[in-house]
Amino acid sequence: MNDVNVPKVIVRREIAAPAQELFDAWLDPASLAVWMRPGDTLRSAIKVDPRVGGSFEIVMHTPSGAIPHTGTYMEIDRPRRLVFTWNSPYALNNDSLVTVEFRPIRGATEIVLTHEKLPSNEMVAAHTKGWSDILEIIAGIYSEARSIA
Repeated sequence: MNDVNVPKVIVRREIAAPAQELFDAWLDPASLAVWMRPGDTLRSAIKVDPRVGGSFEIVMHTPSGAIPHTGTYMEIDRPRRLVFTWNSPYALNNDSLVTVEFRPIRGATEIVLTHEKLPSNEMVAAHTKGWSDILEIIAGIYSEARSIA
């Protein structure tokens, strides 16, 4: 199959924090609850089993109701790469795939997030916005933490 026409999301963000710290935040339920809140998400309830083959559940509570997201960790290569499946009503409960890469650069870390196997271009657009919001929130948290220190 030719991957050229397969919809996918790629978002990047440079964040002023070490790769190890950012990587660990993706597997810590308390950290995830703080920043896994794109768009109009008011709060997120998180459960994680952070091991290869382990699963996670993220329930994003929005003004329109609760939106469940589930997945399984496929690869955990600290502090370089995290790969997991992603299922939600907004991805038609389809086993899409998310890869998060952590690349140290100039005293910071570039996060490159790729979300593949989404069922439509509309879902690519929605997930691009959601993941961009999430990386923006993370960047803001680490920016505030650095200015306080």
